[in-house]
Amino acid sequence: MHGIVRPPSAELGPAPDRLDAVKRKLHEYRFMLLLVALPTLIVAGYYYLIATDQYETQADFVVRSQVSKPSPTGIGSLISLGGNASLASPDAESVIDYLKSTEAALHIERSTGLAKRFSRSFIDRWSRLGSATPSPEALRAYYNKQVELKLDKETGITKVTVHAFVPEDAYAIANSLLKLGEQRVNDLNQRSNVDALTGTGRQLTEAEDALRDIQIKMTSFRRTQSDIDPEASGKAQMAMVTGITTTLSAARAQLAGMRGIISPSSPQYIAMAAKVRALESEVSQQGGKLVGQGGSIASSLGDYESLRVRQEFAEKRYEFAAGAYQTAREEARRKQIYLVRVVNPNMPVQALFPERGKIVLTVFCSLLIAYGIGWLLISGIREHANG
Repeated sequence: MHGIVRPPSAELGPAPDRLDAVKRKLHEYRFMLLLVALPTLIVAGYYYLIATDQYETQADFVVRSQVSKPSPTGIGSLISLGGNASLASPDAESVIDYLKSTEAALHIERSTGLAKRFSRSFIDRWSRLGSATPSPEALRAYYNKQVELKLDKETGITKVTVHAFVPEDAYAIANSLLKLGEQRVNDLNQRSNVDALTGTGRQLTEAEDALRDIQIKMTSFRRTQSDIDPEASGKAQMAMVTGITTTLSAARAQLAGMRGIISPSSPQYIAMAAKVRALESEVSQQGGKLVGQGGSIASSLGDYESLRVRQEFAEKRYEFAAGAYQTAREEARRKQIYLVRVVNPNMPVQALFPERGKIVLTVFCSLLIAYGIGWLLISGIREHANG
């Protein structure tokens, strides 16, 4: 024979043994492969072969007011731009709630074409927005998945994070978001001003109208009486009557003294008597003007004093209303809030998301831990049953 002929069983023996060993191992670890390895491979296949790259841009802003509060410390003191400026967390929370709302999503859609940016054809079907014309609810849900706003209550800084599939999209959406926040702050300030000034403004208008009406009545009264200041005219008339009365008293005394010395038919006595009668007539006439009936000074002065009291009341009411309105304006101005950009959004260069390795490792570890817990529970149940 030219050589040793080996039996076929000797040549083919090791291969079936190795194949059987592999089959036994696969059968032994079938649940682990099915529940851990296979889902991990599926996730890895999606993220490494299908998932579209995403770009991230970030921006920071702070909402502050002029209301006096304890001075902030740390980074809060660095971003406080005024001596009495303070962080306004409640206002920041209201701005954040608005920026997460459907109204904000629709506004950004109108300004930047949000739906078209997130429904581009090159984006994988599981990552992109389902339609270029989605419902408001669907747009808001996808928008909140791609946009994150997080408030740090210790510093008052709100961090804005935007993910998009094109760098320019992320940058445009972040800028539009900040502009919308500034507009919202302006709207809140305007509404606060209207609420604060409505009541006091109405009181001021009413006081102005009342003062104008009483001034018109005063002017009409003066024209009717042909007297600019009835009060001054009354004082002058009273002084005139007092002076004439004093002169009359002196003339009467002089006439009484002449009666024992000079004959009543003498020219001097007749002249003095005539003077006394003239003074008595003048006193009677001027006194009638002062306190007589009808258009007397006393009557017109009473009407004038009534108008004057009403005018003083209207003036005081106007001063009070004007002061209250000015105080309300100062208070409204002091309570105004401002959105200050701490960090502007940047134009991203490198796609950092999705974090493929981190996601796949997290899925694998989670499934492995769940599988281990399940295996321990089943082993414990079996041992308890066998025991």
